[in-house]
Amino acid sequence: MTPQWEWNHDHQGTPDMPLGDRIRQLRKQAGSSQAKIGTAPGRSSRYETGTITPSADALVKLAETFNVSCDYLLVDDAPHRPFKSPEDTLGEHLAQLAELTPHDQQLVISFIDALVTKTRLKTLANQVS
Repeated sequence: MTPQWEWNHDHQGTPDMPLGDRIRQLRKQAGSSQAKIGTAPGRSSRYETGTITPSADALVKLAETFNVSCDYLLVDDAPHRPFKSPEDTLGEHLAQLAELTPHDQQLVISFIDALVTKTRLKTLANQVS
């Protein structure tokens, strides 16, 4: 049985990197063994050899483990981006502000205001000099 994502071909007909090779490359870059990448023992080996194809859920877990976007795993020429963008992380933190007391929320807002003011002053100072 041929895995679903074994080979993709670009417009010139040359093979792109198979999903299993991409997973192996990321695992080696991370310095992880197959047993330590967030999948059942032996499963990652079968992903790497192309014996089985990861489910959508497994792809998301692999992307999160290696901190790469899902499209980076699946599309050969996709840019190497983190699993979550800085904007996503900031949005998650901002959503957590609702859990704080009103006093602590005000402290966070004051801190953000101070940082924004500092950044704007630095920008103005650089423009003047």
